[in-house]
Amino acid sequence: MGIVPTHGKNASPPRRSPSVSLPLGERTPKSWMCQDRGAYYYLEDWRGMDHRMAILVDGGFYLKRAANLRGEATPDERAKELVDYCRAHAKHEGSEIYRIFYYDCDPVEKQAYHPLHDRTFNLKRTTEHDWKIEFFKALSAKRKVAIRKGQPLEGSCRYVLKREVSEALVKGKKTRDELTDADFVLDIQQKGVDVRIGLDLALITLKGYADQIVLITGDSDFVPAAKFARRNGVDFILDPMWHPFRDELGIHIDGMYTPWPRPRK
Repeated sequence: MGIVPTHGKNASPPRRSPSVSLPLGERTPKSWMCQDRGAYYYLEDWRGMDHRMAILVDGGFYLKRAANLRGEATPDERAKELVDYCRAHAKHEGSEIYRIFYYDCDPVEKQAYHPLHDRTFNLKRTTEHDWKIEFFKALSAKRKVAIRKGQPLEGSCRYVLKREVSEALVKGKKTRDELTDADFVLDIQQKGVDVRIGLDLALITLKGYADQIVLITGDSDFVPAAKFARRNGVDFILDPMWHPFRDELGIHIDGMYTPWPRPRK
């Protein structure tokens, strides 16, 4: 288990968990107490012990955050970067990687409407399509990586304004005539990805394939899965890659850690 009671006949001295850095943004591990059914618990330090770690990556989220935090990269560079990023998690916890699970969907090969040009584009002929194909090829060749693919929702493919651009338009800091292709992003909603993450998480937990799970995501839908894993003795670590998260979600995980430094504002 990733927690030990601090009082009662089974009490043990509190120890620090290397993955705890709450509130979000702290990079120095701290002790963290949580309450469960009236008893307070300290998180247990897993370092110095033999543990296997499964790393589950929300692919669409990772690619967006990696581009924001580290800039653009070739498919080979991004695939290597992802594996190195996951290895940094294992090194931080002193664990062996069981497997890296990457969840995403194939590039869309349909027409998408672009409001700036008032026309549709064949996505199969775009550089983004070719980049994604090459990225999957590069990632599939990596050691201990399993790719799980969902499907894009029908009718969900379109170009939309980036959030910061929309805010600039509303505040009058940018005009419509100043808009460029760089101000838009392709919005594709996926189906099946969340289900596959949940199923793999449950299977890893019940079969005992790993006793530590790292989930790289910005989605708060992970809470039920995190609760299930923790109740079955798994040390559950969340990595939001510095994406804003509600502080109260911390009570549903054993730790929160992002290998890359916090970006400057």
